[in-house]
Amino acid sequence: MCDQTFLAATFGPCDSCGKASPLMNIYVKNEPINYCSFCVEMMACQGLQSGETLTSLKKESENLKKKLEEERGKLTDVELHQVAEKVEAVAALSIKTRRVLKGHGNKVLCVDWCKDKRRVVSSSQDGKIIVWDAFTLNKEHGVTLPCTWVMACAYAPSGCAVACGGLDNKCSVVPLSLDRNENLAAKKKSVAMHTNYVSGCTFTSSDMQLLTSSGDGTCALWDVESGQLLQSFHGHTADVLSLDLAPSETGNTFVSGGCDMKANVWDMRSGQNIQSFDSHVSDINCVNLFACACGEFFSNGSVGTPQCRFYDLRADREVAVYQKDSIVFGASSVDFSLSGRLLFAGYNDYTINVWDVLKGNRISILFGHENRVSRVRVSPDGTALCSLINLTGSLLEWAGF
Repeated sequence: MCDQTFLAATFGPCDSCGKASPLMNIYVKNEPINYCSFCVEMMACQGLQSGETLTSLKKESENLKKKLEEERGKLTDVELHQVAEKVEAVAALSIKTRRVLKGHGNKVLCVDWCKDKRRVVSSSQDGKIIVWDAFTLNKEHGVTLPCTWVMACAYAPSGCAVACGGLDNKCSVVPLSLDRNENLAAKKKSVAMHTNYVSGCTFTSSDMQLLTSSGDGTCALWDVESGQLLQSFHGHTADVLSLDLAPSETGNTFVSGGCDMKANVWDMRSGQNIQSFDSHVSDINCVNLFACACGEFFSNGSVGTPQCRFYDLRADREVAVYQKDSIVFGASSVDFSLSGRLLFAGYNDYTINVWDVLKGNRISILFGHENRVSRVRVSPDGTALCSLINLTGSLLEWAGF
């Protein structure tokens, strides 16, 4: 997410005992309640049957998890790299730096491409979002927000608006105009409101719905026009750091990753957590979902371990891990190529590693950044890659694959 670590706690009167204390935000039948830790434990104990204790239930839960893993292991037939042995290797890549976009005054935290394959929007710790023309390097729009640390930004499918959010706990939509002198900040509309910082946002298949993730441990679906909450997603037990939506017009699933070391797959229609993967041993800093005729897959990277993991949703398991002994820094961002054969991963050692998804080997390393790579994003047509520097406040555009 960022170089700094945030610890956010809600302090106020407990809904049960009324005492002012640090509160735990929990949900009972989708209704939010704010209890202190003592009242949460008392509530849990009240539902215990005779002879049950919290310790015994935890032990039973661990045993059930082990049995589930054993049953899942029985269905494992062959590893991905073994299936891909007969697949031709990827030819040598010739990826070069084509553009350097400079204009932010501080760390660039997020970027997103427009569907026109030409424009990008970036957000920064300087409190600004900038819309760029990646071909001419021109800044088409610049909006200053009332808070710094704009951690998330997204282009609307129509290209007529952008969404952004950060430490103000809000996600706002800014309509774009052909008049570059127009004050876009005055047209900014607050759509989403969380109880903690907004870590990610993305539009669905239309401009009318917005999906957000937050440090309050939830994801949410919002109506852009009315600002009404359409669906909330509760399942993470810590900050949600990233999310990614199935890249199709009929996609109703998305994946989220967070500080609880879990990657959860959600059904947007029901709000249910339909799959969960917890093989990481550190915070999941980034997730990326890829859909094809063979099913849906996603990859994620952990900021604390030098690994990227690849999951098959249909097989309901992890099928590959991308790592090398020479890589000792965590991955801050991942993205697939248009075909899904390549995985681009930005690392804290200032490099971007390119992995062969099928064979599991690293095929290229991209150098050029002067600090940690905070985000990588492949263009909609798959011909370019935009990556962000987390120190100098600039963006690099790569091309040639």
